[in-house]
Parts: sequence; structure tokens; C-alpha cells
Amino acid sequence: MFEARGAMVVDPPILQPAETLLDLYGEDIRARAYVTSDALRGEQMLRPDYTVPVVQMHMTHGAKPARYTYAGEVFRRQEKDPTRANEYIQVGYEVFDDADPAAADAEVFASISQGLSGLPVAAVTGDIGILMAAVKGLDTSVPRKSALMRHIWRPRRFRALLDRYSGKTPVPAARSALLAGDGKIDAPLIGLRSAAEIQSRIQALREDAACAPLGAGQVELIQALLDIRETMHNAISQLRDIAVDLPAISDAVDRLALREKALTERGVDTENLMFEASFGRVSMEYYDGFVFGFRADARPEWPMIASGGRYDALTKRLGEGGEIPAVGGVMRPGLMLELEGANDH
Repeated sequence: MFEARGAMVVDPPILQPAETLLDLYGEDIRARAYVTSDALRGEQMLRPDYTVPVVQMHMTHGAKPARYTYAGEVFRRQEKDPTRANEYIQVGYEVFDDADPAAADAEVFASISQGLSGLPVAAVTGDIGILMAAVKGLDTSVPRKSALMRHIWRPRRFRALLDRYSGKTPVPAARSALLAGDGKIDAPLIGLRSAAEIQSRIQALREDAACAPLGAGQVELIQALLDIRETMHNAISQLRDIAVDLPAISDAVDRLALREKALTERGVDTENLMFEASFGRVSMEYYDGFVFGFRADARPEWPMIASGGRYDALTKRLGEGGEIPAVGGVMRPGLMLELEGANDH
């Protein structure tokens, strides 16, 4: 199906350089991936997904526009749920095209939806870009905005930071004592941080403590945004209402409206397509715009049968100066077959 749409078949190596993924996601990725070492190539990682190696390949050799498809195994460590697969087949479709991002979003979503046709699944969409725009528009310091941006994909940590920056959470006694002192380090230095790095961190904490708290109104607007769970059409109306008091999200909401139009032109019923502003915040951290997933109606405990989204910033980070808007999605044929079998019975 994807080849018929002009996609080139690609097959990145199963072993990927761990350094790239660790640079992108930090040490968090180790909890979800199998890491090994090679005397010549250094630390290596069993492929946790296809998107990063496909982006690397495209930014090095690819032309634009371009479409890619693939089918193969990916590997994810499971430390809490032994019933979840740690090795499974993933089939995907990636579109690199800067002509019309809304149309590309709709193309990928509609294509994945077609691949799932006849299965008992429900689609949900979101847009990480709207929350990012809201954070950038907050009336607070650059370091605070940077911290919130860094933790968008960790909802509990994000909420804790909002509470701290708004003064809702009291400053811990140990931090108050540290900031009240002269900053001298009397204890022996143990670990990798130098004295200069520790002093720099103390100074950053002092500067943060001197910042005015986030206004309650701003926090309420962020929470109102995150609470939106509506059909796409109704969600756009609610977001436009929030944009009156938080104009920083206006452009992102306009992009969502263009996406809805493009989806409708592709035959997608957006009047009944769900939009959740918080959707996608616990996924891999390269999505920065449109996100979507398909859940199994009768198996809420299952992972997504298919998912995807837009990752423009990832192409810039891996492009060594170049960048191109990009969006993609993946399906899990193993779960699709199980659903198909359950339907047959």
C-alpha cells in the first residue's frame, strides 16, 4: 500500500549507534532499549524504532520530497509488564515534504487508517506543538521555559514544575538553607561534577528564586488547554477561546484548523475524530506537532495498534544544518492479526 503511494523501501541496520539516541533522549532511553558494546563501533543499541535511522539516512542522502516505508523488528525492554512484547514487527510510512505540512499530516493519518480498515479500533489525535507554543508564550524566565519544554513528555514532572514556578509548592528547607548560605563547598567533591559546575548550579537556583511566580491565570490557561478532550471540530473552538487570553498558541491552532480541512478532504470524519490535548506526551520525545494513535476498542490494556506524528525538529537535529518538515506513522501487524482473529470469532 505504501509502495503504491511512491514510498521507497528502506531497511536500516538492527544495531544502531547508541550515542545518537542517548544525545536525543538522555539516559531515559536505556530503560527502554537493549544496549551492548562493540570494540570498534562503541556502544550500540538494538533498534528501538525506525524513525531516527530513517531521518539520519534521509538527511544524509535523501532528496525532497521523499516517502519511505519499512517492515521489520524493533526491540523494547519491558521491566514492569512481562506480558508486553519486547520484540515485534513494525511497519511504517514516513513523508518528508515541505510543500503542504497539513496535507502531509492528512496523507499519513489517512493511509494508516486505511491499513487498519475493518479492525475494531478508535482513533485519537493531538498536537504537541500547541502545548509547546503555550509554554513559549508564558510570562516567565527563559530557564523556566526551557525546563518546562524539556519535561513536556513527562506529565507529572511538568505539573510539578508548574506548581513550583507558581509558588503553589513551598521551597524545600534544604534548598532554602543552600540559597541562604554563602555558597562555599565544605564537603569533599565526590562524583563527576566539578566545583565550578556546582557553583553554577547554585547561581542558577538563586536566579530562579528571584523570579516572580507564574500568575495563577497563566497556570489555569495551561491546565484548561491540557484538559481539552473533544472532537477535533469542537476542540478547535475551545482552543480559539483559550487563544484570546494566550495568543501565543494562535498560529498552532490555525495549523490544526488547516489539518482538519486536509483530513476532511481525505475523507476522514473529523466531526467524530477525537482530539486530546495531552495525547502523545508519554511517547518518544521527537514529536513536536501533530500526533495520533489507534486504540483497540476491546483491549484498553494493549499498546497502540498504530501511532505516529510530526517530527520537524528531529530533522534539524540530525540534519547537520539542513531541515525539512516530516511526518510518519507505524503499525503493529502482530496486534492487527490478533484483532482480526478475535473479530473472526
